Amino acid sequence: MPDLDLSGYALVAAEEFDADRLDRDRWWPYYTPHWSSRAATAARYDVGGGRLRLRVDAGTAPWAPEWDGDVRVSHLQTGQVSGPVGSARGQHRFRDGLVVREEQPEHRGWLVRDGVLEVRMTAVRHPAAMVAFWPVGVEDRPDDCGEICVAEVFGSEMDATGGLVGVGVKPQRDPRLTEDFVKVRVEGDLMAPHDYAVQWEDDALRFHVDGRLVHTVRQRLDYPVQLMLDVYELPVPGVPRDTAALPHVAEVHHVRHWRRRDRL
Repeated sequence: MPDLDLSGYALVAAEEFDADRLDRDRWWPYYTPHWSSRAATAARYDVGGGRLRLRVDAGTAPWAPEWDGDVRVSHLQTGQVSGPVGSARGQHRFRDGLVVREEQPEHRGWLVRDGVLEVRMTAVRHPAAMVAFWPVGVEDRPDDCGEICVAEVFGSEMDATGGLVGVGVKPQRDPRLTEDFVKVRVEGDLMAPHDYAVQWEDDALRFHVDGRLVHTVRQRLDYPVQLMLDVYELPVPGVPRDTAALPHVAEVHHVRHWRRRDRL
């Protein structure tokens, strides 16, 4: 019997990717474009038939060389809140000194603040690749920026029989949180679909892989998050870019959200 028990929950939202186009009321297909631009951060993807295919192609350029070097990414998020050009206000402040380079419209698509979140997705087995599902704070207030890492899988940490999956909480710049992040060994082909979930309660977050409890974080995160789906190509020090291996493709089969029935 799986550790993840949904008997007291009701499914309240689901993305099955069965339409032939992305639901733009829900998804924003740019990677934190306030630090760069929509043109430079636009996702490359195909959708339909019950899956989303996020791609990093040979022609994908670095998303923000000014701030993040040669990192390339294809990404969807479900919220966008940032300030005017020249300000430091913007989601996912991943380093010091960031400045808004292009003003963005506000987008509030699919925001969540409790319950069970699950993604079914594949990873990419290549030393430069990484896939992730990160709910992060919408940042209506600057401190409301913590990250719930439901799954983070580096291709360099995979082998023929399994690999490491990162799960847990990263405070980013939320002073109320402390980092509680671990990498757990998951057996099986991670290039095949696996289910990654977090059970988000008032005083704890319980992380599951294929229904099995793998880590518990006993902290409180009490503000809405937006969902972030990613496939990255990361530079490997001293190694030229491996364009022959491209595209790197992460398939997402669904994203689902359940809430406790007594909170509906």
